Amino acid sequence: MSRFPSLLCRSVARGREYLVDCARIDTRSLAVFRVFVGLLVVADVFLRARNFSFYYTDSGVVTQALAQADTHEYAVSVYYLTSDTTLIAALLALQVFIALALVVGYRTRTATALTFLFVISLDHHNPFVLSYADTLFRLLLFWAPFLPLGERWAVDAVHAARTPRQSVVGAATFLALAQMVFMYLLNGIHKTESEAWQSGEATPLIFGIDEMTFLLGEFLGAFPTLLTYGGLLWFYMLLGSWLLFFLRGRLRLPLVALFVGGHLSFALTVRIGAFAYVALAGLVFFLQTPFWRDAGRLLRRLGIDTAGVVPRDRLYRFADTLPALRLLSGRYAVIRTGAYNAALAAVLVALALVCAVFLFNAGAIVDDGYEQSRLNHEVEHTTGGEYVHTVAAGLGIRQPEWSVFAPHPRTNDRYYVFGAKTVDGQERDVYNDRAFTWDRPEPLQEQHDTYRERFFMNSVRRAGDDAELPGRFGEHICTVYEEQYGIELTHISMFEVTEDITLETITDTDSREDDREHFYRHDCD
Repeated sequence: MSRFPSLLCRSVARGREYLVDCARIDTRSLAVFRVFVGLLVVADVFLRARNFSFYYTDSGVVTQALAQADTHEYAVSVYYLTSDTTLIAALLALQVFIALALVVGYRTRTATALTFLFVISLDHHNPFVLSYADTLFRLLLFWAPFLPLGERWAVDAVHAARTPRQSVVGAATFLALAQMVFMYLLNGIHKTESEAWQSGEATPLIFGIDEMTFLLGEFLGAFPTLLTYGGLLWFYMLLGSWLLFFLRGRLRLPLVALFVGGHLSFALTVRIGAFAYVALAGLVFFLQTPFWRDAGRLLRRLGIDTAGVVPRDRLYRFADTLPALRLLSGRYAVIRTGAYNAALAAVLVALALVCAVFLFNAGAIVDDGYEQSRLNHEVEHTTGGEYVHTVAAGLGIRQPEWSVFAPHPRTNDRYYVFGAKTVDGQERDVYNDRAFTWDRPEPLQEQHDTYRERFFMNSVRRAGDDAELPGRFGEHICTVYEEQYGIELTHISMFEVTEDITLETITDTDSREDDREHFYRHDCD
C-alpha cells in the first residue's frame, strides 16, 4: 500500500510535465508570429485604403456617428477622437508605423499593445465590413502582449545583449494555443449537426458558390469526389483539433501540416477575407523546438546557410541606429512587471468566471446546442460578469459562435440587382451599371471589388427597412450616379437574388431555381 501514494505522485508529476511541454512555445515561433502579424496589419491598412473615403470618412457612407451607433456603448477606438479626414489618414499612417515597429521587434511589447489598440479601433470605426478573420485577429492580438515576441530575431533582442531563451511556457502560452483549438473544435462541433458535413456533400456545394470562389476554386468545382473527401478530412480534423495541443514535438507536425495545407487551399479557392492568413499566423504557435532543429538540419543539407535566413549583421546594424530607451531601468522594470502580472491575473480571473458560469449553466446551454451568445448572456447577468462582458465588448474580444459554414453549409449563390428609374423613365441596374435585367452579372466573382464589399453588402441587406445604413448607401448611389453620368434617379429598389445550389447544379448555373427578395427602397432626394 505504501507504493501507491508514491506511484500516484510520480504519475501526477509526469502528467504535469507533459502538459507543461504541450503548452511550450519556441521563441522562434513567437518571432515568426510577430513578423507575420505586423505584415498582416500593414497589408490590411493598405487594402482598406482603397475605399478610404467610402468606408472611413464622414463624406462616405459609414459616418463616425453611424459606426458608433452600431458598436457597443463602450467600444474603444482612437478613430473616434476625430472626424477630420486628414487626421484619420494620419492615424492610419501611424498604425502602419507601429506595425512596422512590431515587425522589426522594437519596443515589442509596447508596439504589440498599441497594434492591438489600433486594430480594434479600425474595426470599430466601420463594423459593417468585418468577418470572422477580423475577430480571430483581434483575439490573437489580445494574447500577444503577454508573450515575449521580442525574445529572438528582434531589435529588442539585440539591445538586451543576452542569449535568448529557446522556448517559453506559462498561462499566456496556454491561452494563445487554446484560442486556436477552441475555434477549430467549436466549429467542428457545430458541423456535427449537419448531415451534409458528415456525408461530405458540404464542400462540393460550397465550391458551387460563384460569388465566393476564385482562382483555383472554379477548377476544383469540376472534381466533386475530390472535394467530398477533402471536406470529410477537414471535418474530422476539426473534431480532432484538440490533438494540436496534446501532441508534442514531431508528433504534432503532421496535424499542423494538414491544417496549414487546408488554410492554403482556402486562400487559393475562396474569398473569405484574410481568415486563411490569420489562421496560419496562429498555427505558427504550434511549431515547437524539434521543428526548428529539423528545419535547420534540412537547410544545411541543402547547402543553405542558416545564418543568412535571418540576416543578423543587418539586424545588429539596424538595432544600433535605434535608441534602447532604458528609462528608469530599475523602477520601470518593477512597474512594468507588476502591470504585466496584474493584467494577466485579471484575464485569468475573468476566464475563471466565464468557466464557472458555463459549468453552472451547462445543462441549459448544451441542451439546445452550444451557443456562445447564450453563454455571453449568462456571463453578463452574473455578479461581476457584467464588467467582464463590458470590457470584452468594448475591446471586441468576445468569443463568437465560430460557425463558419456551420452548422449547415451555405447552399445558394447570391447577387444584387438595384433597379432604378431615371427622371426620363429609363430603368437601370445601378449596382451593376447596366440596363435593368434579372440575369446574373458575369463573372459573378467580380460583382464586388473587394471581399470587404461583400461583407458590407451583407450588412446592408440585413439592416432592415428602418436602418440608416441602406438609406445612406442609397443616397450615395443617387449622388454618384448623377455626378458621373449627369442623369438624375428618382428611386432605387434594392433586390437580393439567390440561386439554389444542388449537387446537380454546381456547374450548371442555368438550371438553378432562383428567388428574388426586395429588402429596401430609397427615394432619391
